[in-house]
Amino acid sequence: MSRKYGDFAMHSKTPAQGAYDYVIVGAGSAGCVLANRISEDPGVSVLLLEAGGADWNPWIHVPVGYFKTMHNPATDWCYLTDPDEGIKGRQLQWPRGKVLGGSSSLNGLLYIRGQREDYDDWAAAGNVGWGYDSVLPYFKKSECQERGADEYHGADGPLHVSDLRLRREIAERFIEAAKVAGIPENADVNGATQEGVGYFQQTSYKGFRCSTAKAFLRPALKRHNLTLIKHAHCQRLLLEGKRVVGVEYRQGGQTNRVKANHEVLLSSGAIGSPQILQCSGIGDPGHLKKVGVECLHELAGVGENLQDHLQVRLVFKTRCRTLNDEVRHPLMKLAVGTQYVLTRTGPLTLAASQVCVFTRSREGLERPDIQFHMQPLSSDKPAEGVHPFSAFTASVCQLRPTSRGSIRIISPDAGVYPSIRPNYLSTEEDCRVAVDAIKVARRIATQAPLDEVITDEYVPGPDYQSDEQLLDAARQFSQTIYHPAGTCKMGHDPLAVVDDRLRVHGLEGLRVVDASIMPVIVSGNTNAPTIMIAEKAADMIKASRGASRGAA
Repeated sequence: MSRKYGDFAMHSKTPAQGAYDYVIVGAGSAGCVLANRISEDPGVSVLLLEAGGADWNPWIHVPVGYFKTMHNPATDWCYLTDPDEGIKGRQLQWPRGKVLGGSSSLNGLLYIRGQREDYDDWAAAGNVGWGYDSVLPYFKKSECQERGADEYHGADGPLHVSDLRLRREIAERFIEAAKVAGIPENADVNGATQEGVGYFQQTSYKGFRCSTAKAFLRPALKRHNLTLIKHAHCQRLLLEGKRVVGVEYRQGGQTNRVKANHEVLLSSGAIGSPQILQCSGIGDPGHLKKVGVECLHELAGVGENLQDHLQVRLVFKTRCRTLNDEVRHPLMKLAVGTQYVLTRTGPLTLAASQVCVFTRSREGLERPDIQFHMQPLSSDKPAEGVHPFSAFTASVCQLRPTSRGSIRIISPDAGVYPSIRPNYLSTEEDCRVAVDAIKVARRIATQAPLDEVITDEYVPGPDYQSDEQLLDAARQFSQTIYHPAGTCKMGHDPLAVVDDRLRVHGLEGLRVVDASIMPVIVSGNTNAPTIMIAEKAADMIKASRGASRGAA
């Protein structure tokens, strides 16, 4: 059964009238960056449309608040995948931010850039200007790294990147065990090399989340040339021939249209951007015809090339205390809350994971192909609370999966959720890496000093031993790590949707700027790379405007 987005009763401003130089669709991780950077030019007018509401919910700003905001329809689109054969026909929840800041207001705050080779491979595929040396300045531009500036980091940007404040015995033991297992210690996985084990860095400042709404949008809203319309759900793009000239959106049950003098910038994410394109008649003609949409511009790759990081969760019971013991009872929760209110420290400042590991699933690989997210707690589902025993979680995901899925509309109505087909574990390579990754996790767990405190492997458990059994465990005990990407891929092949300046192939006046343009998903968490993409896009947009002025 299809689901529809709810009608919004609240209006942030009166509907946009007339025309703006730039219309940005989506005030998420990328859209907030674009709104800030493009409106730096006082000579242009910018309209930012956001389908969600304001980021007023206090849990958005408390780092551990993702327990309250994910799967909450007030802040999360609450997407659900189609049943997926690769994970035993299960359907997975795919949280995506329905609020200013988008998923940067909901995510686990983890700041990871990926590997140098990720971007060099993008460039090698013909995407000029996307090699590591070209994108590094944009990572640095956005960053306010609390350690200070150096060759790899910036300290003057709006996005605060901080070290974790919380240290727990089980996390320290995990780090030492990984080192004994042959994984080098790495205090900065966003620096010279990614490989190794260490603590995550997170997008927070003085105990509060630093979303793109807070870092980029809030300061920019003081400018007279930037207009924000909340609760404005884009229905389709407006085309005149092969030029996109504006946007149609709904707000509070009313349909409105707004024109863009220069460009429409689509920043609605790896699900929303291809959905809007398809609802606008841009995509595969055969599929559009099936759902009753007239094809106005053929682009077979719209919605294809979907990639995501699938994590296999291992849970180990321990004889030493973990965060399960600290937050399980009401009085403990009260103490934790009091600590946070008074000092902005303690468990409420936690990112989604504490310890990261980037390593190889097997010998002979040129670079790390798996990533661990270690949490000093465990649960079946975050909303259900922690387990009633001491335990920690070691989730491991394949960094560069070869499985490919799709986002396809099932109705011409942009209010109807699209079909999400990840096609997890659909290739032999992905299956092999999943099995090997579990073996790496178990190898770490058997090393001192971690093995001294582990009493039992709770998930998947000792009954899973053979490669066939381990693959079955991967299919049964896996979850998305919330990194959809690639559905409007950058490139010049038949499935490419945008060129290396993020302009939609064959159309004028339209760019896509978000994680959907990744040709291949980056080797790690996707929020920092999405912010980088928007920083780079903003400069390209400014350059195009400068060139048009010169021509005039």
